[in-house]
Amino acid sequence: MRVRAGNTLGMALSLVAGDKQADRAVPPTGFTAQLTVFAAGAMAFLAVFALALSLATGRLADRWAAELARTSTLRISAPADQMAAQTQAALRLLQTTPGVAEARALTADEQRDLLEPWFGPDLPVETLPIPQLIEIVETGEGYDAIGLRARLQAEVPGALLDDHTRWREPLVAAAGRLRVLGWLAIGLIAAATAAMITLAAQAALSANAQVIRVLRLVGARDVYIARAFVRRFTLRALSGAAVGTVAGMLAVLLLPDADVAGGFLTGLGFSGWHWVLPLLIPPLAALVAFAATRAAALRSLKEQS
Repeated sequence: MRVRAGNTLGMALSLVAGDKQADRAVPPTGFTAQLTVFAAGAMAFLAVFALALSLATGRLADRWAAELARTSTLRISAPADQMAAQTQAALRLLQTTPGVAEARALTADEQRDLLEPWFGPDLPVETLPIPQLIEIVETGEGYDAIGLRARLQAEVPGALLDDHTRWREPLVAAAGRLRVLGWLAIGLIAAATAAMITLAAQAALSANAQVIRVLRLVGARDVYIARAFVRRFTLRALSGAAVGTVAGMLAVLLLPDADVAGGFLTGLGFSGWHWVLPLLIPPLAALVAFAATRAAALRSLKEQS
């Protein structure tokens, strides 16, 4: 166990110092080099987007849930000659309800704006039997929904209270699932990166079998030879992931905002200190490359011996 830990530490230190003699066993250019850099860059680019969408989905769901939690809607369905009276009765009742900060009836223009996405801008709201909507803004403590429904049933029989509970719960559940899917996607990206780098390292080891045999003849140990492969492939993964991360962050930065693409895109991308998180992707990619290359190199060298 101590020998293995010492070998790992030695490989880690050799990433910085390097060894010109051992580095000759690894081709500086060629198919394996291009594959490693491209795979690391592409996976880092995808990881940035997976991270951004996961965080943005959580922020959007939290904001929507918070907004829905602070507001409720009262819908009054009554004959035309009773609509005004029931609306005034409902407003008076709401004004005396603990936990209700504000209550107001939506105007005909506001209700037309709500229905415009489905029925167009020329909907004659005044001549249609459309329920009257009352917007309720809660205080921080909120109100007793069960008690309010009982009072409304007794005093305003045409009123129906919607406290948005059925909207909040699916949002919270969906946000949790999307967060899990986002982190799962990042995990799969890391696994795919490790697989690609492992294949590239094995190809390089096979292509340089003759050089490795010569190094062994002059007394080089497998750990010494493996360090060269680990160093070269780790640095390639680090550089490729750095480029992919920068490209991904620029792409996220250029995403259209709500003024261009609509309200659903509001908040997509990173916000505040979340911009620091993508900077962790290149060192994590290097760590994955280090572990994958070390395992592949030691295994291949053992098979060649």
